[in-house]
Amino acid sequence: MAVKIRLQRHGKKNFAFFHIVVADTRSPRDGRYIEQIGSYNPNTNPATIVLDFDRALAWLKVGAEPSLVCRRILSYEGVLLRNHLDGGVAKGALTQEAADAKWNAWKQQRDAKVDAKVNGIKNDAIAKAKAAKAEEAKVNEARIEALAKKAEELAAAEAAAAAEAAEAPAEEEAPAQEA
Repeated sequence: MAVKIRLQRHGKKNFAFFHIVVADTRSPRDGRYIEQIGSYNPNTNPATIVLDFDRALAWLKVGAEPSLVCRRILSYEGVLLRNHLDGGVAKGALTQEAADAKWNAWKQQRDAKVDAKVNGIKNDAIAKAKAAKAEEAKVNEARIEALAKKAEELAAAEAAAAAEAAEAPAEEEAPAQEA
């Protein structure tokens, strides 16, 4: 029986998430599986991967073949590297301590990359919010200036109208007094 580690699609149209399963190659994509070893949600940024590391490693050691996407996921999580290092220890190419040191160094580097990406996304969102707030403040100031200018023009127009109204009755009375 050939066994594959592959994705099983769930979710709705245009918003899928996946279960990472170990299944017989003859079973349908969303059909029967042997064991579910994790999940993958590409809708988040960065993508959310939940993986039972030990079970995935155990299935790789007994010969399960990952699909292309699952190979990328397992590589991202370090399962393939750990399998490779364990193979080197089994062959005597390196010691367990050296393999653990390489594994820990890789893990720290990967965690730093993921943290940098998460922080970058967070900082970009903060910067966009600040820029939007500053742009909104500019628009509001322009509106306030326009309203103040319009109010000044109205006040000047009312003052001119009041002055005209005050001059007009004075002119009408003046000729009547002269006659």
